[in-house]
Amino acid sequence: MSTESQLRADIVEVGRRMYARAYTASNDGNISVRLGPDRLLMTPKSVCKGFMTPDMMCITDLEGRKIQGDRDPSSEILMHLEVYRQRPDVQAVVHAHPPIATGFAVAGIPLDRAVLAEVLTTLGSIPIAEYATPSTRELPEAVRKYIKAHDGMLLANHGALTVGTDLYSAYYKMETIEHFAKISLVARLLGRENLISREEVIRLQGLRDTYGIKAPAPICADEDLPQDQAACQVVQAPSSPASRLVPDVLGQPSDPPALARGTWASFGEVSPKPSAKADDGEIRLTYRELSALIEDAIRSLR
Repeated sequence: MSTESQLRADIVEVGRRMYARAYTASNDGNISVRLGPDRLLMTPKSVCKGFMTPDMMCITDLEGRKIQGDRDPSSEILMHLEVYRQRPDVQAVVHAHPPIATGFAVAGIPLDRAVLAEVLTTLGSIPIAEYATPSTRELPEAVRKYIKAHDGMLLANHGALTVGTDLYSAYYKMETIEHFAKISLVARLLGRENLISREEVIRLQGLRDTYGIKAPAPICADEDLPQDQAACQVVQAPSSPASRLVPDVLGQPSDPPALARGTWASFGEVSPKPSAKADDGEIRLTYRELSALIEDAIRSLR
């Protein structure tokens, strides 16, 4: 088991990584780890996670009372305490605002489609907890609904939350969520996703033991299983005994090869048209045009 001094150093390092990857801005985000059966080590409030030092951390009990530290614990400590109450197996909690994943949370789009095998085996699905005012008792209540069955979730119009058996495990799940969100966004902008079939999802779930992955709940990919996010990891996976991948067209599909050649292909009713086209066929967009394209694409998915 890691010593307190090592855990303090680990929190500093994870905070630095989150800030460097733009998962947090300013004083956003918070991190906590168990120090023992009745104590937590937590980041303080009002501190940039990219510039912390080990001595800044606070020690609290499982009721949130500060035991040690010159600073007060994070204002979102109630959310952390709820996770530890509901999940005795959890040793660390990470909360951040990774921009692409948070974009999905703002758009109300859960990351629950069977797209990447690695995500299915590690996280299963990534639901969205209902909106709750940050730093209030509403937030732990929103998280409580999903935390028993999920190691990662989006927080509506807020950010993302991940947990793990150690601090780096919790942090790497945050990386996985943001990476998955980026890939999902690109695929949807291109107009299609090839979904992994329900039959293949069941096979992938069987590999969890092989990989040594201890998931908090099974994947609900079988039609006979209850589709309850509080009890299992609900994944959108169409049945297809004959094929492991099932094309799913979103809006008006664009042709990726055509895009590569520079032909403008629409995504739903996306506008505007490109402002310039290079001699080599490359489409060029201004920042404003690209922003409008992404906004319209997300709007068409809702």
